[in-house]
Amino acid sequence: MSTHEPGMAERVAPPLLSLADAIHSDSLDVLKAAASDPCLNEDLALALLQRGDLAAEIFEHLSKNATVIKSRKIKLAIVGHPRAPHYVSMLLLRQLFTFDVMRVALMPVVPGDVKVAAEEVLIKRMQAISSGEKLSLARQASGRIAAALLSDKEPRVIATALENSRLTDTLVIRAVTGAGSSAELVHALCLHPKWSVRREVRIALLRSEHTPLVRALEFSHPLPVVLLKEILRNSRLPADIKLRVLKKRVGDEKCDQ
Repeated sequence: MSTHEPGMAERVAPPLLSLADAIHSDSLDVLKAAASDPCLNEDLALALLQRGDLAAEIFEHLSKNATVIKSRKIKLAIVGHPRAPHYVSMLLLRQLFTFDVMRVALMPVVPGDVKVAAEEVLIKRMQAISSGEKLSLARQASGRIAAALLSDKEPRVIATALENSRLTDTLVIRAVTGAGSSAELVHALCLHPKWSVRREVRIALLRSEHTPLVRALEFSHPLPVVLLKEILRNSRLPADIKLRVLKKRVGDEKCDQ
């Protein structure tokens, strides 16, 4: 006698999905299982990370998958994903190669706090990386990294950083007036065709003890005497240079009247 009631549909277990199909599933449980599967390879993991609807758990499972997390591409794809949880991104960020960290800092979709953390990682690595790497960072990295490299000891690194298109007046002024400002940076700025003509940069240079007399005289010439006196009052220029700059400017103003 049959144990089935007449008309009852057969209950058939759903077929197991292949990993290639599982990464496209709408089921969170299926995706978590796929992300944790030791048979998951780099190509399939990268395909999974192309999805824009991934839940936080997926990134956590991927980061704990010993098979795929060895991959440089996977680490970068996770950190660069706009939906990756902060704690996962922070953990993997420190494991990335220097230029991958630079790429993270420049990715438009990466959250602002992750970009800042990437820049902090790069700044901490400055003392350990080669001159060639510094030159590449000076040329290609974010404005904040270029500004950090303005305090480097090598003139060619400073010169390259000054050509970085992401460097701003504010960052340059901060570098000039900061405690780490060097004579090499000031001299490079004084001669630079772009930065040496910026009014606010010139004012910053008038506050530096490294600015040569001839440049201090040049930069002070367009400024009103009242403003110049205020600048020189808080300037680190040697006292004799301050006096000569002020006398020259007062004399020029009298001649103009």
